[in-house]
Amino acid sequence: MIRPCPFCPPWLNEAEIILEHGSCLFLQQPQPVLIGSGLIIPKQHQETVFELTAVEWQDTYALLQRVKNWLDAQHAPDGYNVGWNVGAVGGQEVFHAHLHVIPRYADEPLAGKGIRYWLKQETNRRS
Repeated sequence: MIRPCPFCPPWLNEAEIILEHGSCLFLQQPQPVLIGSGLIIPKQHQETVFELTAVEWQDTYALLQRVKNWLDAQHAPDGYNVGWNVGAVGGQEVFHAHLHVIPRYADEPLAGKGIRYWLKQETNRRS
């Protein structure tokens, strides 16, 4: 059985929509660790970032600016991680394009360690 896309109607939880701009939405789910984090998704199902239309790119950019302003006001983070995972090997678990927006805080145990830190570890070297 094929699992339905959780970001497409009717499975999209409307209560998780925080902001909207044109063809895109900003969603948040309760997060006990990544406080304030969320996803920017296109309303139309696109599997990866590489399928986004020019309009979806423009709307994603505009919504990202609004999301940052909103998160700054709500949570006052000290930094951000922003990024896309593409394909299973790239870490994508839901195959509906989504841009992660993760506020970061100076008092976190891993402050200053971005995703590249983990990718550059010797244990991640290809054989």
